Amino acid sequence: MADRSALDTPAVGKKRRLLQVDADAIGALAEKVARFFGTGEYLFWQTVFVICWIALNVGVVAFSWDPYPFILLNLAFSTQAAYAAPLILLAQNRQEDRDRVSLAEDRRRAEQTKADTEFLARELASVRLALGENVTRDYLRHELEDLHGMLERIEAKLDDESAARIAREHEENPGEVTELAEPTQGDVERSRD
Repeated sequence: MADRSALDTPAVGKKRRLLQVDADAIGALAEKVARFFGTGEYLFWQTVFVICWIALNVGVVAFSWDPYPFILLNLAFSTQAAYAAPLILLAQNRQEDRDRVSLAEDRRRAEQTKADTEFLARELASVRLALGENVTRDYLRHELEDLHGMLERIEAKLDDESAARIAREHEENPGEVTELAEPTQGDVERSRD
């Protein structure tokens, strides 16, 4: 329902009426009446009323204000039906207005949720791409194992070269005894003094 005092609603010249009717108050009353008509309590009290009406008009002849065809009772029910139907329709129209507003709000929320989901999916994809460029623990462990294996092969080749050099020196100077030393880690001796 539109708020009549909202600034975006154009002002319309007010008509002077003899009787001011508040549509919202009448609608709220119509909803209360329609809800009451749909209850078992209403059916119970209406049944009690009809039984008392008939009992007083048939059983107590002195009070017989509405004889057997019960025309006055039928007139009362017709009047009640004449007012009940429009009240129920008015209550349904108000409910439809609320449903329309609720549906529009649900659509807006669904669109917002969809937009948020798409945004999060894009963000997740960008995080996955960024993580794909970063080094993982398993990748680093594998690279370090490869590097360790390469260092072991280099040390083995250096040991082989050192043993071959010592063997060549021993062949060139067979009388001289060269002592073998344990390989050391760290700086490699670049030249012999």
